[in-house]
Amino acid sequence: MPRAARIKSKSGIYHIIMRGINRQTLFDDEEDCTKFIQTLQRYREICEYKLYAYCLMGNHLHLLLMEGKEPLEKVMRRICGSYVLWYNKKYDRIGYLFQDRFKSEPVEDDTYFLTVLRYIFQNPLKAGVVTKIHDYNWTNYIDYVEQSNMTDIDFALDIFNTDREKAVRCFIEYVSKENDDECLDILEKHKITDDDGRKIIKDHCNVHHGIDLQKFDAHKRNLYLKDLKEEYGLSIRQIERLTGISRGIIQRV
Repeated sequence: MPRAARIKSKSGIYHIIMRGINRQTLFDDEEDCTKFIQTLQRYREICEYKLYAYCLMGNHLHLLLMEGKEPLEKVMRRICGSYVLWYNKKYDRIGYLFQDRFKSEPVEDDTYFLTVLRYIFQNPLKAGVVTKIHDYNWTNYIDYVEQSNMTDIDFALDIFNTDREKAVRCFIEYVSKENDDECLDILEKHKITDDDGRKIIKDHCNVHHGIDLQKFDAHKRNLYLKDLKEEYGLSIRQIERLTGISRGIIQRV
């Protein structure tokens, strides 16, 4: 079956996801993450794209960028090809590392641009890797806070305010805000229906109703919540919906 044509962005801005082939880990250690970020910076100069956001997440990554003098497909071939050559040499392996075709969605207006920006920076938070956005080392969130030229920060900050100090404060507040944002993402597991989720909660937690978890002491409750996320694959949003326990508690587990 022929592949569907990639949707072109009129603005030239794209939200991009790359994942490891067969869920292969892309970043085994800090050196790998650092190398990929260096590769992004190198081709940022060569290809003249605007880099707005990135997040490296083990076996996949998110990017938010605007095409420059080269088309998106060529930019991604350059970035991924360079990293794979280095990665294969380091780990004495051969063959593909990335899934053959990256996923992308066009970002056509300021509102959705900010939504994607927040979605990317909150990725580690919603995955339960950290409890605070600034604690995750492998995004460029801190570039906005410290106004670093390693990221093209002007576009986003100018949306908030033309006064840079006020813009940074607004950026921090916006990106930290709890939300129900839904953007392009990868599905690591099949989607669990709410009916299946209810049965999992009842059987695993030995309760009659999901809301019964609220009656448990915090330690016991948190152990069950962790199992529901990590062993059974229920999403944070789904657990919140089926148990009535706040998202903040579920994220922190």
